[in-house]
Formats: sequence, structure tokens, C-alpha cells
Amino acid sequence: MIKKGIILAGGMGTRMSPLTKAVNKQLLPLYDKPLIFYPLSVLMLAGIKKILIIVNKGQLHQFKKVLPENNNLGITIQYKEQVKPGGLPEAFTIGESFIKKDKVALILGDNFFYGQSLTNILKKNITLKSGAKIFIHPVKKPHLYGVATIGKNKKVLKLIEKPKKTKSNLAVTGLYFFDNKVIEYTKRLKPSKRGELEIIDLLNIYKNKKKLSADLIGRGGSWLDTGSIKDFYSASNFISTIEERQGLKIACLEEIALNKNWINKNNIKNSISFYGNCNYSDYLKSLINV
Repeated sequence: MIKKGIILAGGMGTRMSPLTKAVNKQLLPLYDKPLIFYPLSVLMLAGIKKILIIVNKGQLHQFKKVLPENNNLGITIQYKEQVKPGGLPEAFTIGESFIKKDKVALILGDNFFYGQSLTNILKKNITLKSGAKIFIHPVKKPHLYGVATIGKNKKVLKLIEKPKKTKSNLAVTGLYFFDNKVIEYTKRLKPSKRGELEIIDLLNIYKNKKKLSADLIGRGGSWLDTGSIKDFYSASNFISTIEERQGLKIACLEEIALNKNWINKNNIKNSISFYGNCNYSDYLKSLINV
């Protein structure tokens, strides 16, 4: 069972410059909430309560203003600073003292997941005993992503980073589940030509040992990479449409925690006081009939 999760919320966000010159990308508003709420909500939906957020050096105080360590979510949040971006697998060496002997989930801070079946998919895969699990999603332009070819029992047969030609249209999303060997394997990696450790190299270690499998976020589910301005605002429009139509909030952290009985009505009241007079607080009030 995976009980710990890491959110990699560092990086320079260069594709969204100049917006990201002063503010970390994960703190920009994705519709009505900071982007960091969305990956955090995924870990919470999976039942993960121990969370490490890796941020850029010098930006820690910004995150603590939005997600203080003594929060009202029934979870524990730790932070570690990243001196400079060194590739996704670096999360496991930075977070080694947090992971210890446990299994761990990794989610990228700029990824957005949504779907009725999402919670069930997470609950099913959180019971990972050994190896690694990736989550794949069909895309129209696979050449823009890391692409997986899947065989029997959802074993990963092939991984290609931004292929010019491929028969597969299954993109590897920014959500991964790993056993504890991930720390050992990460330490074996060597930087690529761009000077960073590559997640595909780490996944290939598991694949070569026949320990890498995949699960599909198919129809009824959505995955969006919010790395560019265009993608960011497409995701905002998507969230706006869903919330306005359904009257429900996507990635309402307090609602998830309340539904899991991690917090009570008094915790919700504390959150309302923390956020102040805003639409988010109005939604929280509706949860407890205030």
C-alpha cells in the first residue's frame, strides 16, 4: 500500500514566462484555485495523507501562505527546496529521508486529472506491492509526449520520448507509483545531454526487469498538461465549464478530506476563516450548511 506522495512543484516554468518570473507556476490560478490544489487533490483521492512538496529554493514561504503545514486537511505536508531543476527522478533523492523504507507516489505539480473513474483507478493501484506503475492517456498528438506501448496484463513493452513516428497514441502522464527500489535505481542514473536525470531512463530500468505496468485513464477521464499558456487556459476553461454546469468544485481539498472523515465541520470553519470572504469559502459553507 502506498501511503506517501511527492509533488514536484519546482522548475522554472519557462514556457509560461514572464508570468513565472515572480511567481511559481504551481501558485498561478487554474480557474479559481492555485494549480497546486489539483495534484494535491489527486494524492488525497488516492488516500495518501503523508505528502512532500518539493519547491524551488527561495519560494517556500509562498507555498506556506497557501498550504500551511498546520492545515485543516487531516494530512501532513512537508516541504523541501530544490536548488535547481535536475530532472524528475531527482525528487526521490531529495525526498529520500521522507520516503525512508516505504513505497511512494510522484505527481508533477502542473498536471491536471479529472474523471468519475479516477478515484477507483487510484484506489485500485495504490495497493502496489512491487515494481512501478504509470498512468497513460490517449492523445491526438503523441509526438509531443513520452509514449508507451502496452502488451498483455498491461505490461509496458516500449517507452519512447516524443517519437517522430509511433503506432501507439498512449501518452505517459505525470503520475507514477513506485516501490522503494526507486531510490536505489535513481542513484544509478546519469544525467542526459541536457544535464538532467530523465524519468524515462528510470522507467526503463523497471521495464527491463518486467516490473513496469500501466493503467489507462480512458473515456470519461481527462488529463491535461498545463505546461504552456495555451494548455493552462484550456484547463481553466474546462474547469470553469464543469463547475458552473454541475455546481460542484473540482479539487476542493476540504471536501475530499471531509468525505474521507479526515476532518470535521470545525476544521471546515477554520478553513473558511483562513480563506476569507470568497467564492471558495461560500462553497465550503454549503458543505456544512452554514
